[in-house]
Amino acid sequence: MSVTDLQKLSRSSTTLEKPLTERYVKPERIWLKPVLTERWVEDRIAADPAILNLGDLVLRERQRPQPRAGRLDLLLQDPITLKRYEVELQIGSTDEAHIMRTIEYWDIEKRRYPQYEHCAVLIAEDITSRFLNIITLFNGAIPLIALQLEVLRVGEAQTLWFTTVLNEFSRGLVDDDEVAEAAPTDRSDWEERASRRPWHSLTNYCRRQRSSTRH
Repeated sequence: MSVTDLQKLSRSSTTLEKPLTERYVKPERIWLKPVLTERWVEDRIAADPAILNLGDLVLRERQRPQPRAGRLDLLLQDPITLKRYEVELQIGSTDEAHIMRTIEYWDIEKRRYPQYEHCAVLIAEDITSRFLNIITLFNGAIPLIALQLEVLRVGEAQTLWFTTVLNEFSRGLVDDDEVAEAAPTDRSDWEERASRRPWHSLTNYCRRQRSSTRH
């Protein structure tokens, strides 16, 4: 492309830019049902994964079949680090099935492709404090990100806004001037460690829920 062509392109792009004004339009939050669908949201993310604010990710596959476990909504990947993100969408409020499905698909992909780093991404319109506490139990043991989706109406158009309510837990390294303590190996110590594991806490929670239901 010649210098003249570049100058013409620069002038044309300048004329297309609209000047900013002080006019303010308040966005209105709307719920997807019954106007929009999960497929509509999936289409928007697939076309531009950057709207999730997780980096410059690229789409690997949509509705990816899982062995004996349904289909993964979206598989995204960082083109530089090759880290993969298993994304599951939920219209409305998240629930137990949505959480377990997200973790299950992450586990399947991680086992099938262990050469990559993997992260589970849970997206829902509403993530209540109850389920946020449950998700937090997994954080640290499972790389998990929870995003709350908002559909905003501005004029006659809709836009999407994603808020990170739970970010992936990153472990720090022991500093050079610190001395790492040797881990004790007696039985009582291992039992105490097991009692602090996220899935142990979740198991106790589920048992309490079943017990209260029976009564």
